[in-house]
Amino acid sequence: MSHCATKLYTNENFPLRVVQQLREAGHDVVTSFDAGQANRRVPDEEVLAFAAFQRRVLVTQNRRDFLKLHYSGTFQHAGIIVCTAGPDFAGQAKRIDDALAHCTKDLSNQLIRVNRPPIANNPN
Repeated sequence: MSHCATKLYTNENFPLRVVQQLREAGHDVVTSFDAGQANRRVPDEEVLAFAAFQRRVLVTQNRRDFLKLHYSGTFQHAGIIVCTAGPDFAGQAKRIDDALAHCTKDLSNQLIRVNRPPIANNPN
């Protein structure tokens, strides 16, 4: 499967199990821990700047703050993937991989939303 961007950076609140699945799918993923940025209370602007400097798409579950940064238009970045949190780590990794597989261009300054599927109503 061809991807438009496989160099990813995850901030410190992103699940390691999803990172592992993305790596198994062939993505080059660096975590904030790998980069020595974990547990340092790095401001979101600096997280985004670090990812941009590394030419990595930021993958985060911190939707509110990174949506705000993206829409402010004041930050150049290599792309942002905002995800909804959920317990299905394999499903989340697959949805991210699928989103990247369907890209047709460079993700610079682009935003991709990866949402968990709606919960089906249980008739019981």
